[in-house]
Amino acid sequence: MQTTLKTTLIAAALLSSSLAFSATMSKADHSAAKDRISVDYKAAKKACDTNSGNAKDICVEQAKGVEKVALADLQFQFSGKSADATKLAIAKSDAAYAVAKEMCDDKAGNDKDVCVKEAKAAHTKGVTDAKMSKEIHAAVVDANETKRNADYKVAAEKCDALAGDAKTGCVNTAKAKFGQK
Repeated sequence: MQTTLKTTLIAAALLSSSLAFSATMSKADHSAAKDRISVDYKAAKKACDTNSGNAKDICVEQAKGVEKVALADLQFQFSGKSADATKLAIAKSDAAYAVAKEMCDDKAGNDKDVCVKEAKAAHTKGVTDAKMSKEIHAAVVDANETKRNADYKVAAEKCDALAGDAKTGCVNTAKAKFGQK
């Protein structure tokens, strides 16, 4: 399928261009990038018109998937939030599932049933991994905060042996070092 190669190349271009932005991207840059993604999607979808039947359906799903992943990636690059990273991972899984499911339409009978089940299983694994990564990240952040608090308590206790300005300086240094207020 020549269209698959075209769509893959478009996806790579979209993803690499959106990765160039950082979480400090201006709203104007964000809007311009969204417009580019929309234009690229329309071009990819139009390129699908050269196909027919299920090949066209697969091509359209690939174009939709590339657009959704690019938009999710853009949002993550714009915000830098871990929640948007999770949404990006889910968008990738959703896009792969939609294409895989459409490819199953070329099969019949038990082969098609197995194909659909495999696609669904891969999708479920991808979404579960994305959600698990989010939970792991939250647990790591919580654990690091707990460790920092414990280290601060030790440092503050050491400062108690001092008096006056030395103690105040010691406490302020400990607060700065361990992110306390």
